[in-house]
Amino acid sequence: MSGITPCLWFDGNAEEAAAFYVSVFPDSRVDAVHRAPGDYPSGKAGGALLVEFTLMGRPFSGLNGGPQFRFNEAVSFQIPVETQAEADRFADALSAVPEAEQCGWIKDRFGVSWQIVPRPLLRLFGDPDRARAKRAFEAMMGMKRLDIAALQRAADGVAAG
Repeated sequence: MSGITPCLWFDGNAEEAAAFYVSVFPDSRVDAVHRAPGDYPSGKAGGALLVEFTLMGRPFSGLNGGPQFRFNEAVSFQIPVETQAEADRFADALSAVPEAEQCGWIKDRFGVSWQIVPRPLLRLFGDPDRARAKRAFEAMMGMKRLDIAALQRAADGVAAG
């Protein structure tokens, strides 16, 4: 390991989560699975204790720490996308709690929160015409999954429908 690495606390399924995430994201792999040399409060000797993995070129680790802590929205991971097809692919692959979807945020089956962030939306937010930026922002606030074309139409002042 080098640099700062996010460590995600799982309840016995860190290896499963890492395998799932590397199947979803390009430039990803499981780097190492460290097995417990002895029993510990939430696991047995030989079980996966720490999983090192890379997602889109960035290091992560998953710790099988037990049921004491759960993920919440205070920490999320942003996924930059350029196209609607990319946004839809990630949302379809990751979202396991449809009622939690809001403004491009999704929650996966492990409880981890993700933000699908279209770069075109960020460009709209930075538009020097602040009225365009505001219209795009207001449209985004009403969406569960982000629709890039609808955001562009809203910025342009084109009524939905």
